Amino acid sequence: MSYKIIIDSCGELTDEMKASGRFSNVALGLSVGDYHITDDESFDQLDFLKRVDESPVGPMSTCPSPEAFMKAYEGDEERVYVVTLSSQLSGSYNSAVLARNLYFEEHGQDKKIHVVDSKSASVGETIIGKMIYDCEEKGMSFEETIEQAENYRDEINTFFVLESLETLRKNGRLSNLKAFVASKLNIKPVMGSTDEGSIQQLDQARGMNKALDKMVELIVKATPSPQLKVLGLSHCNNAERAEFVKKKLKQAADFKDIIILNTRGVSTMYANQGGIIIAV
Repeated sequence: MSYKIIIDSCGELTDEMKASGRFSNVALGLSVGDYHITDDESFDQLDFLKRVDESPVGPMSTCPSPEAFMKAYEGDEERVYVVTLSSQLSGSYNSAVLARNLYFEEHGQDKKIHVVDSKSASVGETIIGKMIYDCEEKGMSFEETIEQAENYRDEINTFFVLESLETLRKNGRLSNLKAFVASKLNIKPVMGSTDEGSIQQLDQARGMNKALDKMVELIVKATPSPQLKVLGLSHCNNAERAEFVKKKLKQAADFKDIIILNTRGVSTMYANQGGIIIAV
């Protein structure tokens, strides 16, 4: 029996995932003012970052349409798994569920489709997708795979540190005064996910390196048995910083594996130049 795993384009795919032939992305839309693009393989990160930096208004994203998900569900595969970014942050999950229901109405239940709300984003979606792939390759049933993936999802914590708060300020998620003070004092918040999949501030520090140190401390504290855990790390156009953080993580704990990826379009929009996102 065959299967496929669909991840919305907020989640990055590793080279191994792409090579397996089991994974595909459904794209979100991105806009900066009057400039509109699709977050697919044509995404130009440097051009997008430049446009965001120069724009007085914040960038926006639009979730994939139910039609886009329905098209992705088509094919000969008998089992389809979908991983979306947190339903607290986007309509992607609801769109994927609506698409599943519409697909069943039109085609009957000729295949099994399950949608997982990652309650995370970016590389959090990646490691859930990887877990689903591992379960399938071990020969687990559809139901067993879903149970494993959702239990795993509930254990994942997501952390991030941003170089700049400008996108959050432009989008109205942060007051002008708070962004101004943080910028002038070089304060970097350490952010993380809640159990529901929304965003909270966990700590802060003056300077990027101190903020990254705090993030590493929080990750180790929140991760029992790190030797059993795959840690995903996405960076926004700063591979050197990603390697720096990886080194700190390896010194602090013995993780099973550490995956490093460059952010796709939606994650680039929020992380901005130099941002670091970690899920484990």
